[in-house]
Amino acid sequence: MKKKIPQAYLYEYNSIIRENDEIYREAAKALSLSDSAFWILYALWEEQGAISQSELCNTLYQPKQTVNSALKKMERGGHVELREMRDRRSKEVALTEKGKALAKKTIELVFRAEEKAYLELAEEEQERFIAIFRKYTDLLRSSMKELRGNENTEE
Repeated sequence: MKKKIPQAYLYEYNSIIRENDEIYREAAKALSLSDSAFWILYALWEEQGAISQSELCNTLYQPKQTVNSALKKMERGGHVELREMRDRRSKEVALTEKGKALAKKTIELVFRAEEKAYLELAEEEQERFIAIFRKYTDLLRSSMKELRGNENTEE
């Protein structure tokens, strides 16, 4: 017999995820960044180097069009540069000096706030938190794949 999951747990989990999203949206707004620019700066600052556009899309879990649109704005603002790669269809994204300065005064603050919050957890809690969250995410991805098999069953 399968265990039933109290819906309240899933509701609380989803509420926490949305609350975390809102925390980052508020941080982006407080730093005068759009959500897309915030996450692009975040990824590039974390990478500490250049990354291909496709890797950036994969890292951000955002559609190519969304990322490309934000990158064009950031390029016009002088914060990123797009460089051709060997296959010419792909571009490499890197922060310019202006972009690095912006990331240092914005994203670096976010990194410090995240680290401060994370270090409030005991070492055992840190490890369990990541392990359980990763496991649940992997299981959820697997369960959601079943939806694709049922796409045309209800019409």
